[in-house]
Formats: sequence, C-alpha cells, structure tokens
Amino acid sequence: MSEAAPATVTLTDDATGQSIELPVTGGTQGPKVIDIRKLYAQTGMFTYDPGFTSTASCQSQITYIDGDHGVLLHRGYPIDQLAENSDFMEVCYLLLHGDLPNGEEKLKFEKTITYHTMVHEQLLNFYRGFRRDAHPMAIMVGVVGALSAFYHDSTDIADPTQRMIASHRLIAKMPTLAAMAYKYSMGQPFIYPRNDLTYAENFLHMCFAVPAEPYRVSPTVARAMDRILILHADHEQNASTSTVRLAGSSGANPFACIAAGIASLWGPAHGGANEAVLKMLAEIGHVDNIPAFVARAKDKDDPFRLMGFGHRVYKNFDPRAKVMKQSCHEVLGELGMQDPLLDVAMELERIALEDEYFIEKKLYPNVDFYSGIILKAMGFPTSMFTVLFALARTVGWVAQWNEMIEDPEQKIGRPRQLYQGSDSRDFVPVHKR
Repeated sequence: MSEAAPATVTLTDDATGQSIELPVTGGTQGPKVIDIRKLYAQTGMFTYDPGFTSTASCQSQITYIDGDHGVLLHRGYPIDQLAENSDFMEVCYLLLHGDLPNGEEKLKFEKTITYHTMVHEQLLNFYRGFRRDAHPMAIMVGVVGALSAFYHDSTDIADPTQRMIASHRLIAKMPTLAAMAYKYSMGQPFIYPRNDLTYAENFLHMCFAVPAEPYRVSPTVARAMDRILILHADHEQNASTSTVRLAGSSGANPFACIAAGIASLWGPAHGGANEAVLKMLAEIGHVDNIPAFVARAKDKDDPFRLMGFGHRVYKNFDPRAKVMKQSCHEVLGELGMQDPLLDVAMELERIALEDEYFIEKKLYPNVDFYSGIILKAMGFPTSMFTVLFALARTVGWVAQWNEMIEDPEQKIGRPRQLYQGSDSRDFVPVHKR
C-alpha cells in the first residue's frame, strides 16, 4: 500500500507567474502550519506578521491552548484537573519532565527544591542597594539576572546536568527572592525559608512572618496560593515565554533568560492585568455604579475598558477563571471578609454572562478577574501582583527554555522586517544642509 503524498500548499506570484509548493505540517492538536523556512530562498520575499499572531516560532510538547473552546492542557492534562487534584510541585515536575511523578519521584523532587530555597547571603547586600521605594519587579529583574554571578556551576547550557541544576535553583529560589523583595518594600527583616513547609506555605511564611511572633499559615490560603501558582505555571508562547526563548536562542545563561522574561512580564498588557482589574473595581466602587460603567464600556467613543474580560487567546470562558472563582470565595470565607469589591466583581460577572453585548463579543471573565481580589485579601499590595505571576511562571519559562536548548531545529531568533524608511541617499556636509 503506497503512502499518501505529503500535504502542501501552492503559492503563486501573480506578477511573475512563479509558483512554489510549501510543506504543510500537522501537530497533535490545533491548526496545521505552513512551513515557510525556505520561502525567502525560493522567492526572495518574507512574510509580514506583526506580533507573530499567525506564526509558529517553534515546536513544543509542553502546553496546548484552544482559545475557541476554552481548553488549556499541560502535557495533555486539562488545567482544571491539575488545579483540583494535584499540587504545584507535581505540576512543576510535569512541565519539566513530561509526565506526572510517581510517589518516589515526587518526594525526591520536593526534597531537591526544598533544599535549594536558600540564597547566597551576599544577595542581601544586593537588595540594600535599591531605593527604599523601588518597585518589587525592578528588584526582581536585577536580582534574578544577578544569580549568574553567584552560581557559576550551573551556567553551562551545553551540560544537561547543569541545565537541570539551574532549573531547580530558579524554581526553588524564586519564592525566596520574591518574598525578600516584598519584605524590603515593607522595611521589614528578611525571613529565611523553612524546610518543614510546602512550597506555597513557605512563600506565605517568608512574606508575612515577623521575628516578634509566630505565624500560622492558613491551609485554605496556602491551597489558594498553590492553585494560583498552578494556574499561572505556563501559557504557551506568550510574550514573556517568547522573550525567554529568544534570549536563550543566543546562548545566554538561564538566569539572564528568566530575568528577560520577568522584564517582559512587567508590562501592563501582560502580567499587570490583575492589578488593572483591582483598580477598575475600586473605580466602580459600588454595584449601583455598574450600569454607568458598562454603558461606557459599550461606547466606542469612550476609552474606558472593563479589565479582566476577554483574552488575547481565549474566545470562550478562560478555563483558569472557573477554578480561581472557587478559590476566591474560599479565601474570603476563611478570612471572614466582606469585600465590597467582590460584590462588584460578582455583579459584573453576571452581566458579562447574560448581556448580549458581552456574549456577542465573547468577553468572558478571565483569570485576572479573580486573582487580584484573592491576592488583595491575602494582604499583598498591588505592586506585588506581577511578582507573584513571575514566581508562578518561572517553571514554565524554565521548561520552555530547556525544550528550546534541546531542539536541534532551533536557531538564534532573527525576525525580519518590512522596511518603510528613507531610500538610499548621499551624505551632505553640515554646512550644506
């Protein structure tokens, strides 16, 4: 039985009549892709795709998103199943190694991460070099990038053992660095990590404990934090992940690559969305004011936008938002809080799910809609929201970076451009201009 001919598409240049065939490749799921790697060599032309919204820049086996149907899979596992049934350490292992760990593997991995949580003592001096009112994300960009100056034994990207040590160190030390950034902004002493606590518990303890009295980590709050970490662990080729891959394609060390990802995440269009949601809810203030703000959102001539609704990728309900909504109620119930912002949020959610305008435009609540409320209830200032995002996303960045390094087809990133500047012109001496 003969094999079917490989799928191709034909591209014809009407001006010259030239036609070429381009291979078509299919993945496990998702749209097929047209392989244009030889397009320039065959035609002398590039493609034009601002934002790379129609371009697959790599092959990956880590995360799959179907935005039309609200699907997010990590190594094939639906995000809601992972958030409900696993913990963050299991998800980290899954993203790094491709499969969920068995009992022995899980214990060994947890021990490895736990015993890497301390940071070099001289890093404390690094923090004290920042201004008292420095933004925590500014601190994180600098401190994470500086890790390569402290851990020389895990920067050889050609060595798989060093790559894995660097991966473990980044996952383990990020909560410590993030908590130190928070403590520094508060003017409080740094709290060292504890090996008897889970990943989420340890982070909360380092953030909120003080030397003057014991601190008890609420199991409900710790579980909510663990879910937040799971729900933000990876999200395919987003801006910060693409930044990590692009930096890594040059051969940069892993600490520099993750610092680049943090810098990209800092942008309000990416990691700052949950902070924007909280500011919007505070601006609305009360459920009685919602109709006026919804009317403004529908007005094309009004620049006001309802933050936390819709998503660049998801054209359906964000699957992470369903789990986050549950955690939101659990945390507020545990802490006994009657937050008026939650009343505003719940009414906005009801309107978004029933109003024809929102339904037609598929403006469903996304994960940022709820996460900001939870983090506020936990006691985090809005300046720390993106830091927490970076903490969660580190494992995704590390997994994607490792996959890129091991990909034999990966090359240094070099996007092309459509040049629209001046044509060639001769230099004119200054006295003749």
